[in-house]
Amino acid sequence: MVAARRIGGPIAGRTRIGTDSVGEGAVVAVTSGARERREEIARQVEEQGTVSVAELAARFGVTDVSIRRDLALLEGVGRLRRVHGGAVVPAQAPARTVYAAKAREAREQKARIGAAAAQLVKRGDVVFFDSGTTVAAVAARIPPVLRAGSAITAVTHSLPVVEEIGAWPNPHLICLGGLYLPDFRALVGPQTVGHLRELTADIVFVGCDGLTVETGLTTPHVLVAEVGAVMAERARRVVAVADASKLGRHGFTPIIPLAAVHVLITDDAADPQQVAQARELGIEVIIA
Repeated sequence: MVAARRIGGPIAGRTRIGTDSVGEGAVVAVTSGARERREEIARQVEEQGTVSVAELAARFGVTDVSIRRDLALLEGVGRLRRVHGGAVVPAQAPARTVYAAKAREAREQKARIGAAAAQLVKRGDVVFFDSGTTVAAVAARIPPVLRAGSAITAVTHSLPVVEEIGAWPNPHLICLGGLYLPDFRALVGPQTVGHLRELTADIVFVGCDGLTVETGLTTPHVLVAEVGAVMAERARRVVAVADASKLGRHGFTPIIPLAAVHVLITDDAADPQQVAQARELGIEVIIA
């Protein structure tokens, strides 16, 4: 049984790291590049479980001192726990490790799918982002030109997507409140659905755990399915993002029928029969 706790109201955003406190009384201004670096560090800890100061300094081309400062700030907001030479996943966040384990599956394929999907977003679009690791990969690969100056409006109930887009410069981000499911890192339930029914989008990116012609898109959780279904209902274009392992799999509960999908983006290991069946329904299939 999935543990849950309630978060009241549509949430306006998340913890933002806007300035650095370095020692008592010393404040260092943070550039958008520093914020993005910290978000990437936090995401790497979440996905890999551990990071080292030396590797991060080499990767980002900054000093060890800068990385240690980043780790101290991230620890202060509960994103990681510092250890000698680096950082690890916080001990008090076991649910994040469930999501992180899913993020590690087919990681390269999800990155390619995310990059292909992100190209479908245009300036001025209202974009619904469903929950799930593949949808989060889409948000992480939105082109830089669409990240600044409220070029798009993003609507989501996924905390990883909130964390990603919240680090952009001046994002226009609507965060849906509801009942929090730690294993999915998403908010669900009547409050989430009610808020969604007041909105419309140009495009929605929907994830799934299974996808077949017979059962459509499926997921293990009824409340997750409900939110995905309403997002698809309220969007003019429905884009399903699923790596090859999901195609041909019959999941627990349906989100939407496959016929409701306009575009399916998967990877080059996808079952040709499943791809052909999708195309017979008039779905545009993009192989990333």
